[in-house]
Amino acid sequence: MTQNNSDVALAEQLKERYEQLRKELNRVIVGQDDILEHLLIALFAKGHCLLVGVPGLAKTLIIRSIGDALNLQFSRIQFTPDLMPSDITGTEILEENKASGQKEFRFIKGPLFANIILADEINRTPPKTQSALLEAMQEYRVTAAGNSFALDEPFFVLATQNPIEQEGTYPLPEAQLDRFMFSLWLDYPSTDEEVDIVKRTTIEEDIQIKNIITKNQILDFQNLVRRVPVADEVVEEAVKLVAATRPNTAQSDPKISEWLRWGAGPRASQYLVLGSKVRSLLQGRFTPSKEDIRSMALPVLRHRLVLSYSAEAEHMNVGKIIDYIYSTMA
Repeated sequence: MTQNNSDVALAEQLKERYEQLRKELNRVIVGQDDILEHLLIALFAKGHCLLVGVPGLAKTLIIRSIGDALNLQFSRIQFTPDLMPSDITGTEILEENKASGQKEFRFIKGPLFANIILADEINRTPPKTQSALLEAMQEYRVTAAGNSFALDEPFFVLATQNPIEQEGTYPLPEAQLDRFMFSLWLDYPSTDEEVDIVKRTTIEEDIQIKNIITKNQILDFQNLVRRVPVADEVVEEAVKLVAATRPNTAQSDPKISEWLRWGAGPRASQYLVLGSKVRSLLQGRFTPSKEDIRSMALPVLRHRLVLSYSAEAEHMNVGKIIDYIYSTMA
């Protein structure tokens, strides 16, 4: 497969910038290497991420640091039960025009008008407010007071959920979860990592993150990803994997029909391929392989598969189900 020289140079630049970015972020973030990799893959693939983890695992620090390194405007929105759509999209105010003396409405942009959005505890706000965010994620625009306002790109949403406090929450429906490219689970740090975290955060030290990539470079890299060629067998691998998650079809495995109430849709296949494209570029390869598809499987499918009571009784999870599917595909 041929690549033009400008795309090859841009791909090499992406790999170089990515390595610099990881090195810079590791100055302030201890561990979480897989999380950082998947967040950056989603960014370059024009996807959004759902982060699930208990409080205190540096979710805000990670996202704010990425914003600093990419020189992007960062906005953190704390979702609460009383949050209204206009609180995040913006609202109209009535003010006097000094030139004409007439009163007129002026739209004041809300915190959604930024490049990186941390939607903290998205499941704590009612569906109406959740929908306002999800519309922006899908359409890259905001509708308010009958007018449509385009959002500045790149536009990257990272929504968090706390897995241990479910009282008073409004869980996202499966159709809305499908808008997220990845679902990432943050684990506790290892003992050595936690020792390092405590040492770093209990001294007087202010580490300034350097800007590694500009906004225009990010947009160039995002466009490059769309031009990366993919072999038919790799696309077929993605489609075959996703199709195997759908229960009660003519092709479905009896075990899958027993373990899953609902499988993944075509958007999962698209994200598997897009994520694989980015992963291959970050590793210095100009086209993805089947191994890239497999590495993307868990974060792409984790929030798209609805497990049955039988699966929970057998202590099955999405990771084990993916392993089982691959054992039947071999």
